[in-house]
Amino acid sequence: RPHGPKMRALELKIPPPVVTVLIGGAMWFVARQSASPQLSLMVRLAASVAIALVGGTIALAAELEYRRARTTINPFKPERTTALITSGMYRFTRNPIYVGLTLILLGWAAFLCSAWALLGPVAFVLYIDRLQIAPEERALAAKFGAAYTEYTARVRRWL
Repeated sequence: RPHGPKMRALELKIPPPVVTVLIGGAMWFVARQSASPQLSLMVRLAASVAIALVGGTIALAAELEYRRARTTINPFKPERTTALITSGMYRFTRNPIYVGLTLILLGWAAFLCSAWALLGPVAFVLYIDRLQIAPEERALAAKFGAAYTEYTARVRRWL
């Protein structure tokens, strides 16, 4: 899908972990401004830790695949990748690190116990999908051609 030069100028500008922290801060602010159901700290903590641990494990497993393939994980220079990773978590999703970060934000939303905080993971997915994943996919398609096209045909972008 075509995008204008203004949108392209915003691509690959903020590292995804920084986007995660910024959105997490916004979630905290929004949760503090709104009424939320009262659940015990133990319930909130258990739910949030469980969700965030799953997310962190997925992201870490994906990062290990980068190390195993000896290629870059630099979110600003996807064209510098030297290998198309299709093993490990990449068999299930083309973006396991972003799935993991999304789950971490969902865990944070569970801890905050605020319906409004759930907008954070949604905002993260929309931002990452358009301003991070789209340019990464263009770079990978240009670099790996038919192999990347075949991979995208069998593995979903998210889940």
